Amino acid sequence: MKKFDVVIIGSGPGGQSAAFQAAKLKKRVAVIEKQPYIGGAGLHTGTLPSKTLREAALFLAGFKQRAIFGFQLAIGREVTLQELMHRKMDVIKKQMEVIIDQFNRNSIEIIYGEASFTDEHRLAVKGATGSEELYGDIIIVATGTRPFRPKEVPFDENHIYDTDTILKIDNIPVTLAIIGGGVIGCEYACIFASLGVRVTLVEKKSRLLPFADEEIVNNLCYWMRHSGITLRLNEEVVKITVEGQGRVITTLKSGKQIASEKLLYTMGRIGNTDMLNLATIGLNPDNRGSLKVNENYQTAIPHIYAIGDVIGFPALASTSMEQGRRAVCNAFHREQITCEIVSHLPFGIYTIPEISMVGETEEELTKKGILYEVGCALFQEVAKGQIIGDTHGMLKLLFHREDRRLLGVHIIGERATELIHIGQAVMGFGGTIDYFKDIVFNYPTLSDAYKVAALNGLNRL
Repeated sequence: MKKFDVVIIGSGPGGQSAAFQAAKLKKRVAVIEKQPYIGGAGLHTGTLPSKTLREAALFLAGFKQRAIFGFQLAIGREVTLQELMHRKMDVIKKQMEVIIDQFNRNSIEIIYGEASFTDEHRLAVKGATGSEELYGDIIIVATGTRPFRPKEVPFDENHIYDTDTILKIDNIPVTLAIIGGGVIGCEYACIFASLGVRVTLVEKKSRLLPFADEEIVNNLCYWMRHSGITLRLNEEVVKITVEGQGRVITTLKSGKQIASEKLLYTMGRIGNTDMLNLATIGLNPDNRGSLKVNENYQTAIPHIYAIGDVIGFPALASTSMEQGRRAVCNAFHREQITCEIVSHLPFGIYTIPEISMVGETEEELTKKGILYEVGCALFQEVAKGQIIGDTHGMLKLLFHREDRRLLGVHIIGERATELIHIGQAVMGFGGTIDYFKDIVFNYPTLSDAYKVAALNGLNRL
């Protein structure tokens, strides 16, 4: 039986970060991966493939050029998603080579196989060539999640897909129904619409992305409708069937029916904990397979930690990496970490146009009774916005009326997920809106929108 200081189950972003941190502390580390390749869903079925598809769609559909030159490109129906993502495997291969090289340089052992607990310190790993047992002083569960597939939805991988299998779709459909208006549903709706697909997006809530700023979301909805997406809000699905000629019929509680060539179901994910034999050690995941942890990422068993998507919100690759680092530091008492990850957590939503945010929304500030003011800048007011043809983008600053402290930043438009980090840094240091008034930005840049928004907000005072 092999013995390790740290055994990590899962090689996604969180597992990688935890492994590297433990190696830096001179610990003997093993990473268990049930797939025959490392990287987790983020590298193989989630973040990287979907963002690669988005970039391919933007390029091939001429999205960025249309506003400047006034033309459109037609995408042939015979084009497959695999052809659109011809660079995907190359990118994945290079990323895997980087990760494996980092594991080797840090003397981290990779063990391929499916892990299950035999007691609180021991794991049985069943691989393709046999089984072995590992002992870990510290064990970190970083197994991630998979798409939720309710029994009443007839997934068949030919007409009805989840967010993993959609990447294997054989052709670009004429029509597509998407069930679920969360982040993934909105992203895929925009991607397929940019390829000329007639998309219908069904969401049971009264608005999309309820955690985001309402004005920004309303702006997104306008552009989604402008690109041909039909939004069915406040609608609940009661039945999904596939007719004889392969047409998918989605029946809503209101009585409406949606006919589509394909359907994508994006209603949540479930934790990959059912194969771990957690009952043996007395750990009980919730009904979605998630594990409960404390502020140090410890489960009910102090030396067993859990990080990443398997512990629920915010379930982002970026936060998973930081959780992995913090879990190891907490386990070996090597670093006193006081600030919460979620205090200044940036969100990136890769719709078209993309959205990003950090800090509080207007709705949250109003509910808390905080006196705030708003500063806005439209990208059409910024020279770089005109140069790149993004005249619909907007940057919005929320700040305290009395001490002018920056409370929130909300952006929609080109490079929103990059621009947000400027506001995040200022918030992290407790900065005020006056910083943007006094600082000099390169010109012309989209970053200059911060100065325009700051001046707009200060004028309101």
